[in-house]
Amino acid sequence: MSNQVFVTGATGFIGSNLVRLLLDCGHQVRVLVRPGSRLDNLENLAVEIIRGDLTDGDHLTNHLHGCEVLFHVAAHYSLWQSDRKRLFQDNVIGTRTILAAAKTAKVERTVYTSSVAAIGVRQSGIADETYQSPVDQLVGQYKKSKYWAEQEAVKAVQSGQNVVIVNPTTPIGPWDIKPTPTGEIILRFLRRQMPAYMDTGLNLVDVRDVAMGHILAWQRGQTGQRYILGHENLSLQQILQLLADLTGYPVPRYRLPTWVPFTAAWVDEYLLSPLGKKPSVPLDGVRMATQKMFYHSHKAVEEIGLPQTPIPIALKDAIDWFAEHGYLV
Repeated sequence: MSNQVFVTGATGFIGSNLVRLLLDCGHQVRVLVRPGSRLDNLENLAVEIIRGDLTDGDHLTNHLHGCEVLFHVAAHYSLWQSDRKRLFQDNVIGTRTILAAAKTAKVERTVYTSSVAAIGVRQSGIADETYQSPVDQLVGQYKKSKYWAEQEAVKAVQSGQNVVIVNPTTPIGPWDIKPTPTGEIILRFLRRQMPAYMDTGLNLVDVRDVAMGHILAWQRGQTGQRYILGHENLSLQQILQLLADLTGYPVPRYRLPTWVPFTAAWVDEYLLSPLGKKPSVPLDGVRMATQKMFYHSHKAVEEIGLPQTPIPIALKDAIDWFAEHGYLV
């Protein structure tokens, strides 16, 4: 069997942790990188860099030849409604194109990185892989694009392709270079820039467990199955308390009424943005935050052996990484 693997999205948070783990496991790693992308997360890593775009099928096919597995991690993330077209192009068309390229190149198995965003939020209870929110009830164009992208993976399976789907929840840990929205929460807390918080909830998971979940899905997952890669459901207040326990900083005392961020987001998107000013609060982000985004990951734990690193360890490592890389200045 070939020892060559192909990874898209390798410069990002999950992708760069996955690449490191694959290298540690002795695999030869080929990565797809958009021209002009920041390569900080790949610095000093022994990877073969292929520059190109997800919509260039012939180029992808050429470089997928000889690879045992494709990890399609790449996706465009944006909560701005103005990014609708790019979200569809990158996430849906890009997924369709690279899956077709993998099939043509005779890649043995593809692990497609979807998201719990594609599953949606269960209003009564906690969602698992069997739940699916109606697509028109998914909040925002990003979640809808991830739903339709996952459907491309489903259609590929129906046509005979060997694809396993993983749905990460909210990863935390090192190499959060952008950073992610959850990383921003951690940074605002560390910078003492969070006087208040919203009543929301997330399922947190160590990003390195998510990376391992990808490899386990490749090795042990069933074709066509979804695996939620998550760990612990926590309210934002509980997350802030964990950060307080780790740092000694106080937990914000005030809970924001929802009308405050809704108003700020509406002004940003509908008044400031058309005037050419860069908005800072996406309306869809506020809509998402009004929901408790809670999930079960029992299936991934029981069927493929997903590890469950304690969340305080992941938070501590995220804090240390941000500090070491100058994010607290």
